[in-house]
Amino acid sequence: MGSKILIINGHPDPRPERLCAAIAAAYATGARAAGHSIKRIDVGAIDFPLIGSAEDFSETTPPKTVRDGQAALLWANHVLIVHPLWLGGMPARLKGFLEQVLRYGVALSPPGRGMKGLLRGRSVRVIVTMGMPAPVFRWLFGAHGLRALEMGVLGICGFRPIRHTIVGSADEGDMTPRLVAIEALGVRAR
Repeated sequence: MGSKILIINGHPDPRPERLCAAIAAAYATGARAAGHSIKRIDVGAIDFPLIGSAEDFSETTPPKTVRDGQAALLWANHVLIVHPLWLGGMPARLKGFLEQVLRYGVALSPPGRGMKGLLRGRSVRVIVTMGMPAPVFRWLFGAHGLRALEMGVLGICGFRPIRHTIVGSADEGDMTPRLVAIEALGVRAR
């Protein structure tokens, strides 16, 4: 029996010619070929409000697009998040989407009940694309934006294991070998 995989394309531009869209498609191709079930969310193609206060996060009913995202997340046992590196981290639109979807009762225990991640039993891979070489991002800049997402968001929500792939120098050369490698990750649901 295959895995249930949620693919989140976090690029704010939903056009299919974007590298993040190609990565999401390659991963999905591999996953489907291996018999895994796929759901996909393109953050740039859906409409949702940003959270503006603690009350918005804990007390308001999220809009249907967010509830659909929450349902897809709860359905999945593996999640792929792919996004470009913008100003050292994820684009604001993806961060806003995650703030909406990862609410109390879905990803986190309600306040006053101790900090508990409710998404245990799910694995996640984050793929980050960037123009700079991956070693520069990792070693010179410390990959702080990626680490913040992994530890400060996904880890707190209970995801384990948390894996990542850094696609550096994304605007140079033929991407075909990298897309083939990402398709292989989809086959293994990793």
